[in-house]
Amino acid sequence: MKKDVFDYVWTDKKRTFLGLPWSFTRYYLTESKFITRTGIFSVQEDELELYRVLDKKLVLTMGDRMVGCGTIVMNVRDVDTPVKEIKSVKKPREVMKLLDQYIDLNRDRYRTRGRDLYGGYDHNDDGIPDNDE
Repeated sequence: MKKDVFDYVWTDKKRTFLGLPWSFTRYYLTESKFITRTGIFSVQEDELELYRVLDKKLVLTMGDRMVGCGTIVMNVRDVDTPVKEIKSVKKPREVMKLLDQYIDLNRDRYRTRGRDLYGGYDHNDDGIPDNDE
């Protein structure tokens, strides 16, 4: 069996009926990235750098609460995925706490804070927002 090429600090599957992990969507949290892997025959992975997360919210539907699940919605400064949903995972409050920890760690590592991400878009990834004038 193939071993994952990245070390992760948390992983879970999207939960379906009655909170069972009958899904081909798996979530991975590493120290610097959040990765969503979907599919069984044709696998797609979407990565986002944690320092780019602007805001998060927790959505707890009645059905999710009954089985101990929840959905985390992240607003991200990313071109292809501006809104990332981590759907129906177990212990969502603990996952939010882990996300907070690693988001703050990466913001400190890249010397980036939330207010720094709102200014303008950094087209050449040099850490300085470019003016689109």
